[in-house]
Amino acid sequence: MEHGHDTRPQPTGAHPSGTGTVVHDRGWRDDARTSARCAGALFGLLLCVDWTAGSLTWWRGGLWLLLALLLLLVLLPVRVSAGRGWLATRRLYRTRRVRTDLLTAVRPLDGVTRRLVLRDTLGNRVEIDPEVLIRNPELWYRLDEGARAAQAAGTLLCGAAALRRLARRVDRETALGVFRASGLE
Repeated sequence: MEHGHDTRPQPTGAHPSGTGTVVHDRGWRDDARTSARCAGALFGLLLCVDWTAGSLTWWRGGLWLLLALLLLLVLLPVRVSAGRGWLATRRLYRTRRVRTDLLTAVRPLDGVTRRLVLRDTLGNRVEIDPEVLIRNPELWYRLDEGARAAQAAGTLLCGAAALRRLARRVDRETALGVFRASGLE
C-alpha cells in the first residue's frame, strides 16, 4: 500500500508549455448520473421492502441511506482531464496529476478492471481506465503528445510498447466511429 503519493506536495507554477486547452472525459457526467440512479434505485428498493414488511423505522431508513451512499461512492467514476504536458484524475477528495512530458513508466495492469499506471520523474502516479482514452480521442492526443516528448527526452524508460498498442486501439475505434457516423459501417 502506497500512501506517500497522497501527502506529497505537488509542484506549483506554470506547466511546461502553458496550459493550452484543457480536455475532459466527455462521458463522465452520464456515468455519474448512472451511478446516482443505481444508488437511488437501491435506496428506494430497500425502503419499499422494509416498509412493505412493516419494519421501517427512522434508524433503518438512515442505514439504507448510508448503504446507498456507499454504493454511490464505489460506482462514481474518476474524472479525467488533460492539458499540454499533464494528465489528472480527480476523485471525491483527491486529485492526482502526472506530467506526461516527464513520464518514466507506463504500465498496463490486468485484473478485474484494466488500468494504465503512469509515473513521472517527479514521483507522481496516476491510474486510469484505458477505455476513457479510447472513448475520448482528445485525452489520448494529450497523453500521446506528452509521451512522445518524454520518449524524445529519454525519460520514458518503460511502456512505449503499451502505448503503441493503445494507440492502435484508439485509432481503430476512432475509425469505426467515423464509419458508423457516415453510414459506411
